[in-house]
Amino acid sequence: MKLIVGLGNPGRKYEHTRHNVGYEVLDLLAKELDVNVIVNRSRGLTGTGYFQGERIMLVKPLTYMNLSGECVGPLMDYYRLEPEDVIVICDDVNLLLGQLRIRRKGSSGGHNGLENIEFHLQSQDYPRIRCGVGTDPAPADLVNFVLGHFTAEEDKLLLPEEERAAQAVLCLLEKGIGAAMNEYNQKGKKADGKEL
Repeated sequence: MKLIVGLGNPGRKYEHTRHNVGYEVLDLLAKELDVNVIVNRSRGLTGTGYFQGERIMLVKPLTYMNLSGECVGPLMDYYRLEPEDVIVICDDVNLLLGQLRIRRKGSSGGHNGLENIEFHLQSQDYPRIRCGVGTDPAPADLVNFVLGHFTAEEDKLLLPEEERAAQAVLCLLEKGIGAAMNEYNQKGKKADGKEL
């Protein structure tokens, strides 16, 4: 079984904000896989289905971003999963809008949702798909930035990125993390100008 977790914040005021890209990608996956993410379990909305014969559970934590691990950790324990069985989808302010970065494992990179998941899993060894949401502003503006809404112009880049992220999850499930990284990690630069 695989847990596929889209990170975000619950509530209407957070809909379509930069921090909720994980939720939006999960919604696209749910539609593609015909899974209803409506069952309240372990402080999150969940839905189960199958892909390529393997059971999957789609998860939207309802704990707010900074406490995402309080949903993910107990689910992992209950189903006796290893960290590599958990796939996390989240926003990334260090990637330009439209860019994806898939990693097999690694640090939280300052992302509070990932940091809390790592605390509860006691591991950094889980796959994650980071979706670029635009340039990282001055640290003092970061909270307002990630909780801010996308412009109409940004939306033109956002939906194709989210659709690619959903396809990247399916590729990861079918062909493995290496194939997903080769196919969906983009050459280019991060928002800070460094190579991806």
